[in-house]
Amino acid sequence: MSAADGLHEVADRAPGSQVPTASRRLPWYAPGELDEPRRAVYEAIVGGPRAADAGAVPLVDAAGRLHGPFNAMLANPEVGRHLQGLGAALRYATALGAREREIAVLCVARARRSGFEWAAHARLAHGAGLTSDQIAAILAGKNAPGFGARDALVRELTELLLDEGDLDDAAYARGEAELGSVALVDLVVLVGYYELLARMLRVERVPLPPGFDSPFP
Repeated sequence: MSAADGLHEVADRAPGSQVPTASRRLPWYAPGELDEPRRAVYEAIVGGPRAADAGAVPLVDAAGRLHGPFNAMLANPEVGRHLQGLGAALRYATALGAREREIAVLCVARARRSGFEWAAHARLAHGAGLTSDQIAAILAGKNAPGFGARDALVRELTELLLDEGDLDDAAYARGEAELGSVALVDLVVLVGYYELLARMLRVERVPLPPGFDSPFP
């Protein structure tokens, strides 16, 4: 065991900790430990529109500590304030429909092998109307049964952005014609945002909440 792993193991054995050994590189901030700037970010996350989805994907544990990427947003509250605000806008004020949004997020989670993103957004995708077979097909990289033209195009454009980092003129024109220019821009931003979250989750070694399973080894 490395010295760093030993430090993590000690931290993970702290009272009330539910974190596996050698995981979670940042402190897992409890509400009572937050200074005023961090408290403002925390309240924006738990008291904002995300609270409506908390039944499917819990935002906090029993001690009020944030799950997923949200805890990392407290590290630098000035950055975290803008980051959580962008995420809320992409979730609740985008020109994309909920179904289209969740298709794109699942594609990002699969491509970047983000267990938390997949586990959380598979649940949200069910709520947005995707079937279990469609979600399984995205995970397997296969054509999803019952996808309409917009669904299939969102998936195609997302995978181009993930694979190529760009859309050629023909793909952009199809996206603009089918989705509209505003929704197409929103899709580009959404893919970049969830790629950022996937990287943050990986680098900070954020574990999944109890009851969530990753499909990635």
